[in-house]
Amino acid sequence: MKKLNSVLLVDDDVATNFISKMLIKKAGITDHIETVLNGRQALEYLTNTGKYERSDGVFPKPMLIFLDINMPVMDGWEFAEAFSKLDENQKEKIIIIMLTSSLNPDDKEKASNLPVISGFHTKILTMEALVSIMNTYFPGYLS
Repeated sequence: MKKLNSVLLVDDDVATNFISKMLIKKAGITDHIETVLNGRQALEYLTNTGKYERSDGVFPKPMLIFLDINMPVMDGWEFAEAFSKLDENQKEKIIIIMLTSSLNPDDKEKASNLPVISGFHTKILTMEALVSIMNTYFPGYLS
């Protein structure tokens, strides 16, 4: 089975990150799962800056990002805007799925109008949702 090189969880809720991480591990879709608590940390991770700066400048580039909307420091909308301005080589082939507790239909509509957001799912991530995401965006990665 082909695996994703990395999955990035962007959510300030530690319990949600824990559950998502366990589900992703159980599905066996990647060997590397990174969690960050807000959009600013996610940008630093993607650009090798701040606390994620490394001398070799190399981090596993996530193929899939699960992004919460409501977070301190930098929320999901602000992250999406900043992400869209990154260099193509920093954002190419990354699928971003909003994973949120928001039931506001305006949020779903706003997400669907942002080119960098590929999908919108409500928390908590389920195996059914994960399989659907994998089949939609990464056909051939599930056995």
